[in-house]
Amino acid sequence: MSRQEALVMNRIVLGYDGSDFSMQALDWALDEAELRKLPLTVAHAWQWPYGQAEEEAKAHLRKAAEHVLWHGADCARQTSSGVRVETDLHEGPAAERLVELSQEATLVVVGSRGLSALPRAVMGSVAGYVATHAYCPVIVVRGPGPLPAATHPGPVVVTDREPDASVLEFAFGEAALRQLPLAHATDLAEWAARHPQVRVQPAADHEPATLLVVSRKRAGSAGSLLQHAPCPVAVVG
Repeated sequence: MSRQEALVMNRIVLGYDGSDFSMQALDWALDEAELRKLPLTVAHAWQWPYGQAEEEAKAHLRKAAEHVLWHGADCARQTSSGVRVETDLHEGPAAERLVELSQEATLVVVGSRGLSALPRAVMGSVAGYVATHAYCPVIVVRGPGPLPAATHPGPVVVTDREPDASVLEFAFGEAALRQLPLAHATDLAEWAARHPQVRVQPAADHEPATLLVVSRKRAGSAGSLLQHAPCPVAVVG
């Protein structure tokens, strides 16, 4: 199944691992579900890391995974205003499961852990893999804890110099949903005319962004953007 053939898009998928870092991803995913009026699937994966094991030992690990998933889903239900929250518990690699779930999703949201060497390795193994292999757009949210509420939220910024249609469609849609301007370095008059509810402005280096939008082909060769961006990054295409 190609990305172009992934036509069933009926939910937001959140990769949740129980860490403080995944709480920011949960906040963003809930916003997306509320704005788009879609259900949220909270997904958690587990696997026994030590080779062969007694079934009793694996059962204990599964029980712990069930608790992590329950906690994430409970947080989502307590925080949301009317979003239907579903769960997905998977035995196996988290990244592969999220890519599989992306085939029937509008959007996948994952967290990343920051800038040190170990977090970069974790980032590459899960968030980076999902961002470059998913069948739908992926938003990578960086940092621990709840998302801070911005008093004056910045624009949605398209980072590609020559963005393709899928990137622009997603960026304009996100800007419209969040009632934010869209910023880009080149002229987007034709797209602006098609989206009159979105104010288009030139990109400014000093202005903080609410969301960066990048093409999947560029994200694959510019991993530093996912690792160092000061705000969430949407990977599209």
